[in-house]
Amino acid sequence: MAHHPGMAILHQSSPPPIADDLFEYVDADGSIALIGGIERETGRIAFPFPAQDDGFERTRLPLEGRLWSWTVQRFRPKSPPYASADAFDEYAVGYVALGDAIIVEGRLTGVEFDELRIGMAMQIVPQVFVMADGSQRTTYAFAPAQEGPSA
Repeated sequence: MAHHPGMAILHQSSPPPIADDLFEYVDADGSIALIGGIERETGRIAFPFPAQDDGFERTRLPLEGRLWSWTVQRFRPKSPPYASADAFDEYAVGYVALGDAIIVEGRLTGVEFDELRIGMAMQIVPQVFVMADGSQRTTYAFAPAQEGPSA
């Protein structure tokens, strides 16, 4: 789905995004969509949106996908680029195939490590990240999606 200016819904109760043009709020409940770019010449999709390249048009990436691969981060990543507060808890990270569009890396949340399965349905969710200075930012993660018709 192409992005149309003015369609994004601001979610005032969340901390500011960790980066510009990474995602946008799509409804009042705080759901988000990742912002990618479609290369005009080839149709190739990129994420994150390549802001310095005017050969791309902004697009919302699919809201759901399938877990393609995953692992558990059991030690504190090197800083920089890791910029979290001092406390470290292990977390799952994976690649999620968003339809036929693109495979995106992100943290996995809302599921125990031993319940993760290749091919499981995942959805994009906002996640608060605590920076090294204690400030909070909103980023994205993937959580298990409800399969089948919603109630």
